[in-house]
Amino acid sequence: MAEALQAHAVPASAPEAETAETTDERPDAEAEARAPSVFSLPLATLSAGDPLRWLKRGWDDFRRCPRIGLFYGLCFFLMGHALLAVFQNAPAYVLALSAGFLLMGPFLCLGLYDASKALQTQDHRPSLRASLQAWRSTKGTMAIFAGVLLILEMLWGRASLVVFAVSFNTMPEKANILAMLIDPENIGFLVTYTVVGAVFAGLIFTTSVISIPMIMDRQVDAISAGLTSIRACLQNPGVMLLWGALITGIILLAMLPVFLGLFVAGPVIGHATWHAYRHIVPAPTV
Repeated sequence: MAEALQAHAVPASAPEAETAETTDERPDAEAEARAPSVFSLPLATLSAGDPLRWLKRGWDDFRRCPRIGLFYGLCFFLMGHALLAVFQNAPAYVLALSAGFLLMGPFLCLGLYDASKALQTQDHRPSLRASLQAWRSTKGTMAIFAGVLLILEMLWGRASLVVFAVSFNTMPEKANILAMLIDPENIGFLVTYTVVGAVFAGLIFTTSVISIPMIMDRQVDAISAGLTSIRACLQNPGVMLLWGALITGIILLAMLPVFLGLFVAGPVIGHATWHAYRHIVPAPTV
């Protein structure tokens, strides 16, 4: 009789086990379903004074870890001289390769984002070594995103060559290239060249303005980060346009004294970009 009761008890416990297992799995599935999509992240509504506040915080971070900032400033300085060498030897590529600041700059600033993030964390001092390794945890996603930006830069380069080919029968000589480019007779070329550059620079800026710090911080995929960056620009077009204009103006001014200003301007903008991202995108909840 006892054996019969045990035989009936085994099948009875199986559904209970299945129910318990299903119950254990269901909360995880429901939590995953309730998890907010990166596409639906609430983004901050910005005011005209925010870009200046980001720059101030970037300057404060630079002062708190100057050695890290000056190291990356040296990298920007060398990039500036590389651009000058391109201008002297292949002027048709100058506008396109100036995208190198828009393309390489944000990736180079990964270390600065890491330093600013460390400064916001109590009992966590930023270090140059840690900043140089900031890309390792998201190297796959960063590579994909870099590939997208590289395609945009290649298209920019091709468009620039087309504008040169249509405007000039032969390439300007190196000796008088600057005078030839600013000649009033070539005003059509200058306008077209500037418009083409502005379009591609705007595409790169809109796609990457907060994407790379977001990938590093939240480890999201490249598409989600890029679309979030575009959303931020569409939601706050005036402020983001002002932010882009400030970055462009500061970089141009920093390039005037033989690119020496990039030692400070580059890292300050890098730190400020982290604070711009932190302001626009809410901090991830634990």
